[in-house]
Amino acid sequence: MTKTIRSFVLRQGRVSNAQRRACEELLPKYGIAFSAELLNLDQVFGRQAPKILEIGFGMGETTATIAAANPKNDYLAIEVHTPGVGSLLNQIETLGLTNLRIIQHDAVEVLTTMLNQESLDGIHIFFPDPWPKAKHHKRRLIQPLLVNRLCTHLKPGGYIHAATDWADYAEQMLEVFSHEPQLINTAKDYAPRPDYRPQTKFEQRGLKLGHQVWDLIFTKKYNLNYGA
Repeated sequence: MTKTIRSFVLRQGRVSNAQRRACEELLPKYGIAFSAELLNLDQVFGRQAPKILEIGFGMGETTATIAAANPKNDYLAIEVHTPGVGSLLNQIETLGLTNLRIIQHDAVEVLTTMLNQESLDGIHIFFPDPWPKAKHHKRRLIQPLLVNRLCTHLKPGGYIHAATDWADYAEQMLEVFSHEPQLINTAKDYAPRPDYRPQTKFEQRGLKLGHQVWDLIFTKKYNLNYGA
């Protein structure tokens, strides 16, 4: 049996009392338990609307900001780390967001067992762990097999938007996305940051220090036979 390479390590760190309380009290309200059954996303959100998946939301500030600014979309956010899950749950409650739900589980397993084909209008992967050491690059999330899997869940015309502040990871992302036959780049190489992705405080500090951020936005082709 081939051993699955995880793109994350559960470094839980400190979970604050507020985060722990949120997981206990709010996860049943805003969370979706992992299961081997396919989700009906329209049923989950109680309406028909564009469905956006986010993989790895960190502490959730960007996720909550995007969901609050785009009430016509529904957002399904996946994260494994408890502090971030607790943080985002508190933001959902504070902001009164009805268009955001959380699954605390491994994203690859969620994709494999819970999401229907062509059920998503967009996928966000913002600042995934860069695993900077060369010997750890195999742990990076953006790999050909995963991107191919993501494409099966995208509707034709749906998009994948990834962002990173690591130059060599940006190059790897560009190569992987460009070699996926179901995708087409919306830019020549890297895309300008769209207005819907707010800059995080961490990102703003990095930009002031001269660091760069690379956004990549690819869309799923409508007709694979004709490449359009």
